[in-house]
Amino acid sequence: MHGEGAGYAYGFWLVVITNVLIFIFFTSSFLAPKKKIEWRNFKMIAAFFIALFTEMYGFPLTIFILTSLLKDRYPALNPFSHAYGHLWLTFFGGGPAMMNWIHIISNALIFAGLIVMAHGWRLIYQGKGEMATEGLYAYIRHPQYLGLYLILVGFIIQWPTIITVFMFPVLIFMYYRLALSEEKGLEKEFGQKFLEYKSKTKMFAPYLF
Repeated sequence: MHGEGAGYAYGFWLVVITNVLIFIFFTSSFLAPKKKIEWRNFKMIAAFFIALFTEMYGFPLTIFILTSLLKDRYPALNPFSHAYGHLWLTFFGGGPAMMNWIHIISNALIFAGLIVMAHGWRLIYQGKGEMATEGLYAYIRHPQYLGLYLILVGFIIQWPTIITVFMFPVLIFMYYRLALSEEKGLEKEFGQKFLEYKSKTKMFAPYLF
């Protein structure tokens, strides 16, 4: 079992609120939800961020549940310290070196996701109602959703919780269905032009799918 670590590392509700508002602001700006289904999906994204940052800085529900279930088998003497609040480190070890790599990889994915979302939004805005086929749209049909997926994966790597891990596949599926719905609208609006574009570009990842 791990050592004692530092003291209780939660209860920072101002940090929770600040982070939630920042990520809700950026994702809402780049996704720009307008229709009912878009707002429904975005509410789930907001719920993901609330659950994530609440457990990261506010109240560690996942750790309470796991320590209650596992009791003495839980592999950390002080699970409510910052050092052992991270489940990857707690269960798989690795120490500070692993934590550094986790932060490098997760932050890179989150930053890349924001950049991809921003680029996709800019191309749509500049298109002024025309079908976007330049930039990232020349390689994938839904760069903004790809960006969102990268952000979600980044946060799952950075700070996994029971709630967010269960929400993750639900969100992936919801935005996949939304992408399909949007493509039906684009097909009606642009007809053969969109069908030709669709046949040449992948949905979320170049050369893959």
